[in-house]
Amino acid sequence: MRIATWNINSVRLRLAIVERFIAEAAPDVLCLQETKVQDRDFPHEPFERLGYVHRHVRGMKSYNGVALLSRLPLKSGGGEDWCGKEDCRHALAILPGGIELHNFYVPAGGDVPDPDANPKFAHKLRFLAETEAWWKARYSARRKAILVGDLNIAPLETDVWSHKQLLDVVSHTPIEVEGLAKLQAAHKFVDAVRRFIPPEERLYSWWSYRANDWAAADRGRRLDHIWVTPALAASLADASVLKSARGWSTPSDHVPVIVDLK
Repeated sequence: MRIATWNINSVRLRLAIVERFIAEAAPDVLCLQETKVQDRDFPHEPFERLGYVHRHVRGMKSYNGVALLSRLPLKSGGGEDWCGKEDCRHALAILPGGIELHNFYVPAGGDVPDPDANPKFAHKLRFLAETEAWWKARYSARRKAILVGDLNIAPLETDVWSHKQLLDVVSHTPIEVEGLAKLQAAHKFVDAVRRFIPPEERLYSWWSYRANDWAAADRGRRLDHIWVTPALAASLADASVLKSARGWSTPSDHVPVIVDLK
């Protein structure tokens, strides 16, 4: 089973590169974030033609939104809302074998890493704390679950182009990294990508639109993740990040992350 996650930054605007990715990588399950479309306007027909006949979408106009698209049977499980907001940042579906698939879009957090001065950053920290508590409350050593998405945090020093320069930049601050670690520990999640790409190796999944030449500068961050519960760890077979997609026509600032399971 091949699972891919991608913050697509508007699924309708970038439908052509999603179709290209599907043709090249052939994921069995594709998880999108920042779809930026209400459910009634989601482009179901193109995905139907491509064989993704099982779909679960949670979207809103212009902002946020997550989608689960699958060639495998997929049972919709709804989605949770946190921080008193109905902002479509989580979708849950059940795959064959009772495997839970959770698609997350964690708040970006704005530009100022101070929860007192920046409500967006406060929202991000609260979101992490609430999801941590949610996972901890439902912990089971037998649970087969996959958590994917744009978690908007680069936890390792090698997940950013400069650990020293980004320590006070939102997405790599110590308080965010600590919050993400607590969320990961809440269900003993395994970082599937770092199982195959060593933590010592620099790895990014996002490059800013602000760079004149993103490839030459290569100032990236690894914000997109795929985790599995320990019950699925032995099934992990491979992982990759499709860096080349950042250079496609009308690209997202994120690229797809792919994990294969036996």
